Amino acid sequence: MPKIIHYRDNCIGCNSCVEHAPKQWRISEEDGKSKLIGSTEKRGICVLKISEVELEKNELAARDCPVKIIKIVK
Repeated sequence: MPKIIHYRDNCIGCNSCVEHAPKQWRISEEDGKSKLIGSTEKRGICVLKISEVELEKNELAARDCPVKIIKIVK
């Protein structure tokens, strides 16, 4: 099962990930950074297992992230 790794501390809040995969991403009202919905976070690194169906949209989110803080592990 693929997983998303998000290095949240380095997020600039551009909203690109939300545009590509709104079921997994949202912008936090607290700090303006993206939040990986349903993930576990440890020391600013968020991890979420996703299905194959969700993979393509999140690969686009990772590709278009201007600071390259989203990684997809298959």
